[in-house]
This record gives sequence, structure tokens and C-alpha cells, in this order.
Amino acid sequence: MEYIPHTRADIERMLRAIGVGDVDDLFSDIPAEIRARYRPLGLSPRSELEVRRELEGRAIKNRRLVPFLGLGLYDHYIPAVVNELSSRSEFYTAYTPYQAEVSQGTLTWMFEYQTMICELTGMEVANASMYDGGTALAEAVLMARRIVGGDKVLVPRSLNPLHRGVVETYCRGAGIEVVDLPFDEAGRLVLEEVPEGVIALIVQQPNGLGIIEDLSGLKERLGDAFLIVSVYPIALGVLEPPGSFGADIVVGEGQPLGNPLSFGGPLLGIFATRRKYLRMMPGRVSGRTVDVEGKEGYVMTLQTREQHIRRERATSNICTNSALCALRATIYLAALGPEGLQQIALLCLERAHELAQEIERIPGFELAFKGPFFNEFAVRCSDPEGVTRDLWEAGFAVVPPVYLERMGVERAFSLALTEKRTEEEIQGVLEVLREHAR
Repeated sequence: MEYIPHTRADIERMLRAIGVGDVDDLFSDIPAEIRARYRPLGLSPRSELEVRRELEGRAIKNRRLVPFLGLGLYDHYIPAVVNELSSRSEFYTAYTPYQAEVSQGTLTWMFEYQTMICELTGMEVANASMYDGGTALAEAVLMARRIVGGDKVLVPRSLNPLHRGVVETYCRGAGIEVVDLPFDEAGRLVLEEVPEGVIALIVQQPNGLGIIEDLSGLKERLGDAFLIVSVYPIALGVLEPPGSFGADIVVGEGQPLGNPLSFGGPLLGIFATRRKYLRMMPGRVSGRTVDVEGKEGYVMTLQTREQHIRRERATSNICTNSALCALRATIYLAALGPEGLQQIALLCLERAHELAQEIERIPGFELAFKGPFFNEFAVRCSDPEGVTRDLWEAGFAVVPPVYLERMGVERAFSLALTEKRTEEEIQGVLEVLREHAR
């Protein structure tokens, strides 16, 4: 589709139709000081070559930040095969495969994606993906209430605060009370008793503080209430899958599986559950069957959006799958295989622990929690704002104190390491911290 810009006359007609004086009035709800930062580039009409040269010249001025970022989004290496195959036109332009006879390629990889997610999480069925990890978690709570009933959900303070915000928004609209659970000095959740009317317990693995939770025995303590586990899929290369601990629903953020950070999107929501809850699960499911000639084929087995069934029976009206991101995850997992995923996970774990040990040797710095962690950990110091600012100036991005404060952790920042972080980059972070300690 060609891009045809609006003329001034077009814009004026639209503004008159909606009763707005000028384009700036459309954005009047955004504070002026924020709007002032985003102004047109001011490029006069030029040839394509001249515009490209101008923009490339400006791009050179950008500073490269090395991401030691966590909280659900991670800078993993993406093999070239992922970009190559996912950019093929038959995948890149695909949306909902309404006609199975012309969508066998899409339906096949969806089936493969679902199978891989089940193997990764230890669950029996998975959907073809959801928007992102936050909405998948919130939808899991709503699904649990459809099955269990009740009006309370147990949420640890150590849950990723970004995901927690999505859950709280959903619960507020649905009349569900969010009950806080504290965490101990190791950084693990504390579940003392299960009150009446509980729909589910949410557990993040590893949690927002980077600590690996102990899932054993939790499901048995919940009775009829659901155990919902939100996972970091790369960590499942070395951790026991939640299905082994009786989890009823497993969700997660699939961005680390072959998708770039891209300033925070688009993302990929993972969603898996038990077979008996299949018809209560949001999203869509591809299934394998045979045609009248006995040939194997794939079809849409379950579609629970309001556009497919009666609105009052829909499990969700915003469960569009992130098809291209899920395709990339499928290619990524197929390219790595179980051994490759385990190797990536071990590299992340080893490098994070090496850095943590070095940080503990620096005066004035200590790990905020003593519990076991995977590749992300919180560091406590007297001036975390100053430290994160110094790291930023040196070209390193870490999770700033404000996000730790939302989880109830004072005077701390956090870092996450992936297989991409080099020894030189790690030493660069240590140099900044040592300089700050002097």
C-alpha cells in the first residue's frame, strides 16, 4: 500500500469535522513540557538521497547503550535464521488463517509453536500466543475465576511491577481484590495462609527481583484455587517446568525467544494450561487432523474471541495473537533445540553470578537478597540513583531504583546478564561501580 500524505486542505476538513482548532489541540491532554520534546525534524523538501544523508548524519550522534536490563525484557542473541525465515512473504503478511486450505503453512507453525510451549512449560495445551506477558497473566486470572469462582487473587510484592499494573487494572474492572503477599530476606514469597474466596496464587519464576521461587508444595496448599506461574522462558532451559509442580496455568513474556528489544515491543504472550480447561482458555488453537482422503492437515480448532462466537460466551475480546512474534519464537526454539536452549541458559546464569561475586567485593555494594537467582539480581548501595546515572553516562543501561521501590525494595537497582554480555562490558560496569565507591 502506497503512503499518500494528507494535504493541508485534508487536515483542515478533518479538524472542522471533529470541532478542533488545530492539530496541537488533539494532544492537549499531554503536558506541554512533554510535547515540547517531540517536534518535527524540520526537514525541507529534498531528494531521497539528501534526506537519507541528513538522517544518517543525525543518527551518528546517538549514543549506544549496552543493555543490562531485565524486568521481563532481555537482550538475547537472535540467530540469522530467525530473521531470514520470518521475513518470507508467506509468513510476514499472514494474519488470521480463516481458510485452512490456503493457510497450511501458518497453521503448521502455530501447531509447532503450541507443542514447543507445552514441552517447555510442562503443560498439556497452549494457545497460539497473546499480546504480551502482562496481558497473558491478567487473562489467566480471569480464566481462573471463570473456573474456580471467588473474588481474591494472591499477588506477591516481588511480581514484576509492570505486569502487576496490568493485573491490577484487569482486576479493578472485574471486581477482584488483589491481596499482597510479602517476601522474605531471601527474596522469596511468603504464603502463610490461604483466605476464603481465593481464585488463584500468582508466582513469577524467577520473580521480579530475579530470585528463583520454590514452587514445591504451593499447589497442595491452594486447594481448589489455581496456581498461576509466570515464567521467563530462557530460564526453563535449566529450571524444572511449572507443570511438574502442579501449575494450572503457565504464562510468560516470549520476547526473549527470538524477538528484539525494539524499545519495548511488539511482544509475545505465552499461555498454556491443562487439557481439561481448554475451552476456558482465551486465544486460538491450531489442531492437527486428517481430510476425507486421510491426508494430514491443520485447522483452527478453537477460537474464543467475540468475533467468532456469541459475545457473552467469549473468553476474551483482546486476545489477538502476536503471530509474527510467535513465528520467530518457533524458529528460534527449533534452531536451538533443547541442548542449545540449555547452553544459553547456563551462559546467562554463569555470567550473572560472576558479576554478582565481583560486585560484592566492592565496598558499599551488596546483593539485596541472598536467595538463588538466575541471571538477574538487585544490588543495594547508599546512592542507587547516582550509580545508575553514572552507569548511563558510561553507556550502560540498568533497571533504575524506581522499579525496585514499586516492589518495596529501597536503595537498590538491578542488573540482568545474557549470553551477549562480553567480558569487556562486564568490566566496564565494575569500573563504574569501583569509581563510585572511592
